[in-house]
Amino acid sequence: MFIQTESTPNPATLKFLPGKEVLREGTADFRNAEAAAEASPLAGRLFDIPGVTGVFFGYDFITVTKDGPDWQHLKPAILGAIMEHFMSGAPVMAAAAPATEAGDSGEFYDKADEELVLTIKELLDTRVRPAVAQDGGDITFRGFENGTVFLHMKGACAGCPSSTATLKHGIQNLLRHFVPEVQQVEQVA
Repeated sequence: MFIQTESTPNPATLKFLPGKEVLREGTADFRNAEAAAEASPLAGRLFDIPGVTGVFFGYDFITVTKDGPDWQHLKPAILGAIMEHFMSGAPVMAAAAPATEAGDSGEFYDKADEELVLTIKELLDTRVRPAVAQDGGDITFRGFENGTVFLHMKGACAGCPSSTATLKHGIQNLLRHFVPEVQQVEQVA
């Protein structure tokens, strides 16, 4: 098994491409070892490596966020853990764990804005999320209120130094162009 790696705009995050499907649907974002151990044998294994502070699963990639140690010391351990996991045949997610984060239940917007929200979501799904996935992350819609779109950044995007520029100059300008009612874009946790 050959696992490729790619850098991301976030220097604390590296993207791992195992050459096979990681999650069939949705994404999974783990920010602590406890949540990871319950929901995913692979994420739990990755959090066992000292220095790993975040794990994100996409369709065909895994992004790992680190603190302290240099990538040259951490990368071999991560590659080994990913390879061992896939060679063992164990599932990526525990059977009872949902593969995606809370979807519509965490969203907020006025029902009168439903048509605008559908347009915003379509733009995010077709123009923004594929580009962000290339960088090892994901962005999901959380709400729309008084001209402000609220988005949640995950994976390599969470804590990335260029995330503010991505939000303000990229996504905000795109949405304002196609949906004049959008005045600004804000990040939410």
